[in-house]
This record gives sequence, structure tokens and C-alpha cells, in this order.
Amino acid sequence: MPNDPAPTVSGWGRVALPGREEYSEDLVKLSEGAVLSRGLGRAYGDSACPPASDPRVATTTLADRILSFDEETGLLRAEAGLSLFELKRLFLPRLWFTPVTPGTQFITLGGAVAADVHGKNHHVAGCFGEHVTKLLMRVADGRLIECGPDLEPELFWATVGGMGLTGHILEVEFRMTRVSSPWIEGESFRVSNIDRFIDGLKEAAAEWPMTMGWIDCLSKGDKLGRGILYRGRWAKASDAPSKPPGPKKRVTIPFQFPGWLLNKLTVAAFNELLFRSHIPEKKASIQHPDQFFYPLDKILHWNKMYGPRGFTQYQCVLPDSAGRGAARSFLEYLIELGGASSFLCVIKDCGPENQGMLSFPMRGISIAVDLSIDDGTKKLVDDLNRRVIEMGGRVYLAKDVFTSSTDFKAMDPRLEKWLEVRAKWDPENKIRSAQSVRLFGDTQ
Repeated sequence: MPNDPAPTVSGWGRVALPGREEYSEDLVKLSEGAVLSRGLGRAYGDSACPPASDPRVATTTLADRILSFDEETGLLRAEAGLSLFELKRLFLPRLWFTPVTPGTQFITLGGAVAADVHGKNHHVAGCFGEHVTKLLMRVADGRLIECGPDLEPELFWATVGGMGLTGHILEVEFRMTRVSSPWIEGESFRVSNIDRFIDGLKEAAAEWPMTMGWIDCLSKGDKLGRGILYRGRWAKASDAPSKPPGPKKRVTIPFQFPGWLLNKLTVAAFNELLFRSHIPEKKASIQHPDQFFYPLDKILHWNKMYGPRGFTQYQCVLPDSAGRGAARSFLEYLIELGGASSFLCVIKDCGPENQGMLSFPMRGISIAVDLSIDDGTKKLVDDLNRRVIEMGGRVYLAKDVFTSSTDFKAMDPRLEKWLEVRAKWDPENKIRSAQSVRLFGDTQ
């Protein structure tokens, strides 16, 4: 129809950009001539959106076959469109689980590699890419290339965390992790402020393989950064229910919330209620894995709560070298700038960085805060980036939509090497995204 709107694609932050998703079970054919591959679209910003001048994006979700699995070693090979949700459904009852999972199960294996996702166990297991043994890729000149840590290692480590810009990921081979039961032994307790929170995360990391926390980023003074710390491990079979956990019920946000609904008053009330409702102060229980790993997945389309202009998540990592007070200083600055009106602020302890040339985590503290988009969001991100650069930290490309090329270059000294490897495999920058246009100067 002549009056039909032009097609768009968006990330989870719901910022729509020109684009057209194409689907096929045949990723080799689908990726031919495509400027970018895309999975389930859970990157928050523009990393899975094509440039405006070349809007076709190859969406991989129909290519989701498991190609092989070794029951003895856990080595699994599958097409890039297979989701963590399906892997959990098929393998957790058999006591296998993905070695690393982020805060949502609705991502594909290709996306897990491209973003080099991390989870609550980063301090012991690292990122997803560290468990990958091989990738089958279609590079810019059309060739099918198999790579891994010992096979075309430069291409492999440029792809791990490279946001899909080194080639189309077609197949992923990695090792699943054997678990003692399909249930989680979990504990949670209230923490009075950010300084005690950092201590609690570090103490928990010595004994618990999975840790993270929710923090109240509106409270000030002695209550700054108060929140709830969560820690967990796979439950022993003797302590767990005899039956595997069934599917959790989900609710759906049926409509887009008005933009004014999230403000300092409503968020402050939510934060106060969440903190005080954690009674008793410390809890321990055997939990459904979805409750522990994916609490937001029970609310489908929760991104609609941020209003018509969408939202972004500002996620940074502050290295240990910035000192013990780095997290407190960051939160104080966030409040000073007026950017703390978010009910979702997550803090995690990160282990050492890996060989992924653009992989996000480094040894330190990660803070992630959701921000409703308004006229001041870009300036807020610029101001926060300056503070993060001063501390020697960096931001997560899978969440970003506002960082400038100048700031990202200042954050990450590894960028020059990554650009060199990318140019070797794609000298004309045929594979690109809206994010690569913004950050790396690719042609629109």
C-alpha cells in the first residue's frame, strides 16, 4: 500500500530505525548480501539495527537446529538462531545448562557470541565466548570460515564481543555445563549502603559462584546504594525437589505506558517498597532457575513501561584500579546529574577481562541503570561517560545507543587492534550496523 509506513527495526529499548528483517532456515543463503545478522533483538540500542542506506538485516531465529551434542563432554553445536530458552527447555531436565547466561533467556547463540554476554557467575566462569570452541562464519567476501581459539584466532577473538561486525555467525560450538540439579540454592539479604554492598559482593564471590544485586539509586547519604544482594549455586540433588521445574507463568504488558509514569516520586516509592518488603532481612530457599536467573522474563514486553520514546540502559564497569570508592562516586554523580529515576539498577562483581577484543567486562564492579529517553538523555550519557573514562572504565556496547565515537575510543585502548583485524577481513566495511556508523565512522 502506498501509505504504509516504511519498515523499521529496533532494539529492546524500542528506538525504531529504518530496516527490514528477512527470515530463512538457511543462514548461508539468508546472509548472502545482507549487511548484518540479528537474533531476537534483545540488544538494547542500535547494534542489531542496519544502517539507513542498506536496511536489509538477516534475522536468524528460524535457523535453530541442534547439530550435535556429546553427552559425555557437553560439547554442543547448533545453528546461530537457537535460543537460550530452548536450550534450557531441552537440556536442564537432563542436568545440562549453558555455562553463562545473561539476565534474559530470550537471546540466540549468535547474539550471545556477538555481545560476549556475561552473567551472575562472571567472577568464576567469565563470558560466554570463553566457552566457545568453534564458529562457522560467513565473512564479507562471501567465504565460509571456521574459526576458534586455535583456528584463525584473531578473527575469533574479534568476533567474540564484536557486535556482529566481523561476519555473519552461522553456527556455534561450545561446552554446556553439567549441574547437580535443575534447581537453585539461593540466598538474599538487605544491604544498607553501597560500601557494604561492595564488601558483600566480594565476600560472597569467595564462596558463591553466582552473585548480583539490586540497588536503590535514589537514596542519598548513609542510604546511598542500599539494596538487596542475591547469591546462588546449583542445589545438590539431595536438597532439591525430585521433579524438574516446570514452565513459569508469564504476564504481558498489554500497552505502552505514558511517559510521565516513571518519575522520581513513583520510582522512590517503588524502591522503598521493594527494599522494605524483603522480610526477613535475610532469606534462603530452593528456587526455580527462572526466578533466580530471569526475574524480568516473567513480564513479557516489560520494555513498554518506559513510554513512547523508549529507554536505554547505561551499563559501565568500574575497574578495581579506580579504588574502593569508585561505585559510591559514580552513584553520587548519577544522582547529581538527575539521572537516577530508574527502578532497575543492577550491580555485579566482574572477574578478569578475556581475549575478546571488544568484550565488555574487566575486573571490577559493573553498574547498570535503565534510563527513560528524553531530551536530556544524550547529555546525561556524555557526562557519565566522562566520569567513567576518568576512572578507567568502559560501557557495554550491547546496551549503548548514545555514546560518541570519541568517548568510546578514549574508553577502550583495544579498539585499534580490533579495527585492524576487522579491516583485514572486511576492508570495505560491507558488514555494518547503525551502531558502527555512529561509533566507527562506517558509511551510512
